[in-house]
Amino acid sequence: MFPTHSAVELQAESLLKGTGPRQSSPRKRVLMFLLEQDSAVTRMEIQHRLAGKPIGSATLHRVLTWLTANGLAHRIACADQSRRFSANRQAAPHEHAHFQCMRCGGVTCLHEVVLPAEIAVPPGFRRQEIDFLIKGTCPLCCESGQP
Repeated sequence: MFPTHSAVELQAESLLKGTGPRQSSPRKRVLMFLLEQDSAVTRMEIQHRLAGKPIGSATLHRVLTWLTANGLAHRIACADQSRRFSANRQAAPHEHAHFQCMRCGGVTCLHEVVLPAEIAVPPGFRRQEIDFLIKGTCPLCCESGQP
């Protein structure tokens, strides 16, 4: 019997295939992990929660740098000075808002929030990316009545 591939594994392989021939095991494992998450995660969370064979800090740093440089993941600069990562589920530019809960610290991508089509910058400046972070309280923290 042949091993079956999960939908997440097939999605990760498909996304990686679009970047060229080099599809290392750590890249695939980290991308699969990010694709399985409902919210953005820190590098430490990835390292602690990644199942199976551990990935060293330096390797994880290189993998996350490579994934973001190749448009397969994006890095979110949060209000608490942490950096979180989330998978880009399609080969499309990362231009959406993020929401950070100021109670639990969770960060969620808000794909449905419409951003301005163009944000003008002064002459001589070139825009590369926009970080759009909304701060507040997430539904879980609102329901639990945390102060």
